[in-house]
Amino acid sequence: MEIGEMEIKETKTRKAERKRRENAFQAAFCGMMIALAFLLSYVETLIPINLGIPGVKLGLANLVTIVGLYTVGLGELVFISLVRIILVGFTFGNGFSMVYGMAGWTLSLLLMLLFKRTGWFGQTGVSVIGGVGHNVGQLAVAALVVQNTAVFYYLPFLLAAGSIAGAVIGLLGGMVAERIHGFRGRL
Repeated sequence: MEIGEMEIKETKTRKAERKRRENAFQAAFCGMMIALAFLLSYVETLIPINLGIPGVKLGLANLVTIVGLYTVGLGELVFISLVRIILVGFTFGNGFSMVYGMAGWTLSLLLMLLFKRTGWFGQTGVSVIGGVGHNVGQLAVAALVVQNTAVFYYLPFLLAAGSIAGAVIGLLGGMVAERIHGFRGRL
């Protein structure tokens, strides 16, 4: 074997090793994000919020979605979110909570992807749009389930709640995503 061939083989080996490390990191990171979302969902069940408006929550687990939006690919983000919705639905909710969660998450994700891509908003703005989208998606499903548009009277309150929660989650998510990028840079 000539020196040039040995160098090529060594380079391929290094690339394969780097790819294995990246895949292992990605799998571990996705698992960690799912666990964090599950934990945040549990913590949220311990915090009583009674504003007289059904469905108002802090949306702590959405921190994982906003962080994922800026740190992983779309496939990983969808996987993390779907596992979270199903796991949390079976553990702390029911079939309806999964349907509502899925509807809110779908509209939220589509809007966040769209507005992130435009570059018009920073992470906090994108998160606010996601929070509002999440509430609108859930409200639309509620209107279909109860077959009554009167549920849209809650819309102003849910828009305010989604905006506030989205801003807080966006600020926290920005800090976390920045640290994750710094950590990945050192690997």
